[in-house]
Formats: sequence, structure tokens, C-alpha cells
Amino acid sequence: MSIPTGYSQCTGFDDAAAMSRRSILQNFGLGFGSIALTDLLNSSAASAAEEGRSSGHTVAPRAKRVIYLFQSGGPSQMDLFDHKPLLNELHGQELPAEVRQGQRLTAMSGNQATLPLVGSPFQFQQHGDSGAWFSELLPQTAGIADDLCFIKSLHTPAINHGPAVTFMQSGSQFPGRPSMGAWLDYGLGSENSNLPAFVVMVTQGKGGQPLVSRLWGSGFLPSRHQGVRFRAGSEPVLYVNNPDGLDRASKRRMLDALQKLHLSKIAETPDPIVETQIAQHELAFRMQASVPDVTDLSSESEHAFKLYGEDARTPGTFTANCLLARRLCERGVRFVQLYHPGWDQHGGLPGGIAKQCRETDRASAALVLDLKQRGLLDDTLVIWGGEFGRTNYCQGHLSKNFGRDHHPRCFTTWMAGGGIKAGTTYGQTDEWCYNIATDPVSIHDFHATLLHLLGIDHKQLTFRYQGRRFRLTDVHGEIISPILA
Repeated sequence: MSIPTGYSQCTGFDDAAAMSRRSILQNFGLGFGSIALTDLLNSSAASAAEEGRSSGHTVAPRAKRVIYLFQSGGPSQMDLFDHKPLLNELHGQELPAEVRQGQRLTAMSGNQATLPLVGSPFQFQQHGDSGAWFSELLPQTAGIADDLCFIKSLHTPAINHGPAVTFMQSGSQFPGRPSMGAWLDYGLGSENSNLPAFVVMVTQGKGGQPLVSRLWGSGFLPSRHQGVRFRAGSEPVLYVNNPDGLDRASKRRMLDALQKLHLSKIAETPDPIVETQIAQHELAFRMQASVPDVTDLSSESEHAFKLYGEDARTPGTFTANCLLARRLCERGVRFVQLYHPGWDQHGGLPGGIAKQCRETDRASAALVLDLKQRGLLDDTLVIWGGEFGRTNYCQGHLSKNFGRDHHPRCFTTWMAGGGIKAGTTYGQTDEWCYNIATDPVSIHDFHATLLHLLGIDHKQLTFRYQGRRFRLTDVHGEIISPILA
């Protein structure tokens, strides 16, 4: 493992003079440090954790891991969580200019002659001691109302999917920055050397906006911190299994020979890229045994399948991925991100959003209940939400099969466990569900709070690249203290 360039804030080395731990062991102490070299190569998780302690791990952690249920496409907040009876009263009337305040619209509705308000066609009720509002579309999630903390005042500068999803994942609208999971791996490392610290799953067979690998990439961080995508089927991780005709013992001998060549190269010129290649080869070899075990749901009890639902038996569904996320967290995976596309309802919203909720409602609630029953919720942070919200007006002509456009001015997400104050709601939108009335929360605030819950000072977790120190929150971000338990 190399000492990252971001280490210079702690060690005094600059980029040009950065030295790897390996080169220090080889070149100092009369060469006896090389004896420890093999141990270092087989302890990547411990090394990453050591690296993290010097890279922002400076506050008491409330959570050890994160499961992020990312609802790609922009779920409609006023049809799920943010009850706005005024919209039903004024259904069909024009959006007032004083409410819009000249704010930009997308090209999809910006050229409409009218912007007719549209109320939610779904019934709302309050649930739990907290009195949280839920649409009739989410009966199972409503059942865990008192375990949830809602943030109803999130906002983003991004108005289209690509920049908005990129911003939510990496803290920047521009591609190339490390994803939040990569930052967490860089800062904290893994608790299980046989599995990746950062795992990604995408619901199989869903359309919607494209989800590309850079969303869970490592950007300018070393590539070992990027997310590893798990897929349904006989090969959950691509290119990890041995090709036909190569047994495990032969693969071990091949890796040993390759490692000798790598070490010979490093002895001449320390190279972080080569060091990363060694670590990734070794992790892939260990994953050949660990991945089949964790992805085999046959050992799960009937109680678990009853809790999650029969879809949990079908690999690649959102439900099966939620169950697998719990299994990964039990085994020490630091960050698990599930992507569920299909929330981009520009038209046909009543039927489309109902289908999305049927696919996600039970599994999302079951995951929280399952973690709680197993004593894992207290130190596992669960997040549910998308990249932006939807407009309070109709896109196109108003009809029973209406749609809503993108709306970055306000949207809702919920969190549970991991140091979050349960049974609370933070922030409010105005009665039109168009602007934020109280306690706005930026994406940078959201990221700063997430890092804080994991024991990281977001201002200290940095990496030096192209002459400046970067961080997930850039130069912004305030911790949302009122939602902390």
C-alpha cells in the first residue's frame, strides 16, 4: 500500500517526495524491514484502516457501515411523503409567478404555455407516534415510521439526471471525482479482507436513466477504492472466477510468481500503481471463496423470506439485493449501494410510481426491521432517496395519466439507524411544495453529516490532486446536528 498523496497533510511529504511504506521498509533499518513485506501484501484491509485514521477519522463514530437505497430517476416527494392538500384544492390552476420566482425549468416543460398545478391522486395518512405523513403507496414503510428520520428540505443545483446523480454520488456535477463509497474506503478501509469494502448492486431488468460505473468509481483516488459491482447469476463479480482449465492451486502459484515480478519492479522504483495491482490480485483470489458464500441465499431462514417477500428468492430483484445487503454488512462490508432505476415519471406517473413502490416498499421496510432484529441497526446507517424531486405542476397536458418534470428546489429522503434521531422530520417545504420554507439542506450538508456519523471530519478527509486538496464536500458542508441522536 502506498502512502497516498493526501497524506502530506500529516507527514510533511509533498507529492514529489511521497514514499511508500514498502520503500521505507526496504531502504531503512539495514533492510530488515523487508521481512514484513509479505505480511503487508496480505493485510490490505488493515493498511487501509491505518490510512484512514490519518485521513479524517477524528470524531467518535455513530455508525460502522452504510446501506444506501438509491432511487434513481427522482421520486415524486408530494406523492410519497410530503403531503400538500393545497395542490389538490388548486388542481388545474396555474402555478403562480410569485411561487416560481423566475426559477429555471428544464427544456421539457420550460416551453409549455401553461404550468397547471396537479394534486396527488393518492390518499395520505399520518403514522406512528411521530405522526409522519405517508402516501397509501407505502404501507410497509409507514409501519416503521418511528424508526425513520425524514429530511424534506434537500436541494441541489443540478436539474438533469446525469449531473444530479453524479453530484449526489461524488459531491460534484462533473465526472471524475471519487464516489462517496470510494471516499469511505479511503478513509476507513474494510473490516473484512476477503470482501470489498464498497459493493454496488443495480436492480436487474429495469429501464430508466443509464447508470454508469463512474458513479461508483474511485476518480483520482487509488483504484482499489472503487466500488465492486455484484450481479445476479453464476458469476456475481465479473472476471473473479478462474477460466476453465485453471484450478485454484495453479492460480495461487501464478499469483505468487506475478508477485515476485511486481516486487522486483518495486525494489527498483516504488510504484503505487503496481502496489495497487498486487493488492487487487490478492483480493480477487480471496473473493473466489468469499463471494459464493455471501451471495448464496439458500442458508436464509423462512422467516427472512417471509419478512422480505417472495421476490427475495429471485436474484437481481431489489428485494433480493436488500437481503444481500444485510448479509454483506454482517460480514463487514463498509458501504453497500443499491440502485433502483425507474422513478423518472414525465408521463404516466400514477401507474408508474405505484409499480415502483410495489417493487421497493416492502423490501426497504424489511431491511430496517431485519437489521433492528439482529442488533445491527444501531451501527448501520440506512438511506433511501433519489437525486432530486418532481414538479408540483403537470408536464404536458393535464390528464389522469399526468407526469411531473424534474424539480431540484426541494426533495425528500429518509435515514434510519446509525446515530440518526428516529421518529423525526427535519426541514419543511412551502404549501406549494415548490420552495423550501425552513432548514434547507444542501448535498454537501448531507455528505458532511454522513461522514460525521461514520467518525470522519469531512474537512480533514482530503486527497491532494493536481495541486490542490480535494474532499467529498469540496469547500462546503455543515453537519445537520438536529437529526443526530
